[in-house]
Amino acid sequence: MATETGGNKITLEQVRHIALLARLELTGDEEQRMLGDLAEMLEYVDKLNQLDTGNVEPTAQVGDIGAAMRDDGVTNPAAPDAILANAPAAREQMFKVPKIIE
Repeated sequence: MATETGGNKITLEQVRHIALLARLELTGDEEQRMLGDLAEMLEYVDKLNQLDTGNVEPTAQVGDIGAAMRDDGVTNPAAPDAILANAPAAREQMFKVPKIIE
């Protein structure tokens, strides 16, 4: 079974292959619905491919590049005693952890 979509074809076998790659277990009804959904998507992409974009400048950023950002600065002072207060074991302002190298 193949569905024509503006020069593109999507078959039930291709839907099953996509489902396999996506690790999806689809029922027969879900396969048919997916076949229709993918055909619609391919038809839409085909319509987009027909647009003349020759005079459109390429863009890498669609939003305002000058977005408000805060200065990169320390806002919380270092407090080793407070940081280590909840540690199960500490020594010389460091966390003490079990040896993992044999």
